[in-house]
Formats: sequence, C-alpha cells, structure tokens
Amino acid sequence: MQIPVARPVIGQDEVAAVSDVLMSDMTAPGEKVAGFEQKFAGYCGAAHAALLAAGVGFGDEVVVPAFSFIATATAVSMCGAKPVFADVDEQTFTILPDQVRERITPKTKAVIGVHLFGQLFDVDPILEICETHTIPVIEDAAQAHGALYHGVKTGNLGKFGCFSFSAANNMITGEGGMVTTNDKPSADRLRRIVNPDKNDESLCTEIGYNYRMTDIAAAIGIVQLRKLDKFNLRRRKNAEYYAANLTATGIVRPKVADNVQHVYNQYVIQVTKEFPLSRGALMDLLKAKGIGSAVHYPIPLHRQPLYGPVADPDPCPVASRLSETVLSLPVHPSLDTKDLAYICEVINKVK
Repeated sequence: MQIPVARPVIGQDEVAAVSDVLMSDMTAPGEKVAGFEQKFAGYCGAAHAALLAAGVGFGDEVVVPAFSFIATATAVSMCGAKPVFADVDEQTFTILPDQVRERITPKTKAVIGVHLFGQLFDVDPILEICETHTIPVIEDAAQAHGALYHGVKTGNLGKFGCFSFSAANNMITGEGGMVTTNDKPSADRLRRIVNPDKNDESLCTEIGYNYRMTDIAAAIGIVQLRKLDKFNLRRRKNAEYYAANLTATGIVRPKVADNVQHVYNQYVIQVTKEFPLSRGALMDLLKAKGIGSAVHYPIPLHRQPLYGPVADPDPCPVASRLSETVLSLPVHPSLDTKDLAYICEVINKVK
C-alpha cells in the first residue's frame, strides 16, 4: 500500500479538454484562457481576473507572515521591496492582526495575508488596520480555492486574490496561477504586465512580461473548476475522519477558525514532546508503512538565509516553533475510508 501525501485528481474530462485544444491548433492564450478567467472570477465572486499579482517598487515594505511557502516573501523581493515578517497564530498558523499593526511603517505599501493549508487568515481586522493606513490587503490564496470567510469566497476579500494551480493545490492546470480583483484599473494594469503583446505597440507605459497561460492549461482549469466543490467536500470529510479518529497523545489536530470554511489543502498536525516519537521518527515510520507525509515548512521565512541573520530575541517565535512540530498527512480527495483508518491506526498505535 502506498498513500501519497498529495495527489492531483485527473480524469478523462481533463484529457478530452486538452485533446480538443491540441486538435484546434490554438495552444497560445485564446478563448479557453478568457473563458477560464471569467468562470474563475465568477466562482470567486470577483469582477475581474488576471494572471499576475500587482507588485510594489524598490525601497517599499510589504508585511508578510513568517510561516508560509518561500514564494510569499520572494515575490516581494523580486519587486525590489523588503518583506517584513509578522508572527502567526499557534493554532491556525495564519498571520496575526496585532503583528501586522506593529509592523506597518511609512514605507509599507501592502500586506499579504496567507490562507495557509486551506485555512483563512482573519481578514476583517487586517482590512480595518490597512484601511486606516490606506494600503491594500493581498490574499495569498494559493492553497485555499473555494474556502469561505463569513460566507465570502477567497479571492473576493482583499484588493487582490492570488491563486496557484500547481499539482499540490485543490485544483490544478499543471502550473500557473490567477489574480482576482474587483478594481477595473488594477485588472487592466495586470493584463498589461502579464501580456505585453496585447498593448498598443506604439505605446509602452510600463514593463510587461510574458506570464501568459496557455489554452491547454486553461482547458484543464475549466474542467477542474467544475469539480472543485466536490474535491473540497471530500477533503473536509477526510479531515473530519481524522478529527474523530486520530486520538494519539501528543498529536495536536488542526483547528478551524470561527466563521471559516476550511478546504484542507494540507491536513497539518503538530507532533509535540508528549508523542512517543520525534517528528522525524514518525515520518520514518509512516514511510515504512507506505504512508506519505511532509513538513510544510521546516524553516520559517524570517530564518531563511536570504533574509537572515535573525534578530535576538526571535521576532517570530511562534513561526519558529511551528517549523519544528508541524507534519502534513494525506487528505487529498483520492483517499477512501480504508486509507484514513490505516493512517490513524498506524499513528495511534505508537507507544
């Protein structure tokens, strides 16, 4: 038995959609990309969608959570700006409003909140803080397609919602991403950045990049979007099984924040000192039993060499602690009850 920690769900519908594009000779951005943008924006409840988040400039600062995938910070660095790291909540793993408030300076041009592992950050307090300073909130929703905050979908909460469609996410296109926004001027600017070929060739007002999605990828995305709610329901059911049956002492199950519908891109437990095995030893045991696991993330962003050295005392101690205890278990839609029961049995039997 081999149970991977993540597995994309690809069916004949996706294969047929790609085949139709290939047979049409239209593999560059075309009707499929436009259609995917419209459908995804409609799903999120946003007025516009594009394929690249708006950046900030040299010398600016952007507040980001210290516990996230490295791209949350490097996206800021690639714009010539400085990521300023805020600590996260010990139970939800998401950025803390008080930490955001403390880190805003006159140089702050944006705040990026990450909906981590499918769990939404507490949006309203951060929106309130940022409105006071007239700075935008950007949702990093790469791991939270279809998640809800007070009944509102991700991608329709901040000024921009940034999504990824890579293989480990709740819906895929192979690679690539999308940005949602309700601000038309911002949407227009995003399109100029993403696809300079669409600009008036005689006028160049800013640098554009070839960050376009192909119709092949968009065709997959259209099919995956139709299945997303079903995928997410399956993930929540799998998480509910863990919550009811993963009972080992020293294992802390993930908490769902109030007024949030989690979509469990990852099911992330914490392996504490009360558990009989170290995290590494538990991973070895799971691997020996044919169960995949992973650590997301072993090094918090503020401790990455790119952004070191770390100040003393640690400015983000919770992020540092989490990096030593978190462990992702399989939660993808391909799992069945037998798989989940086996995973729980292996962990619960550890003495």
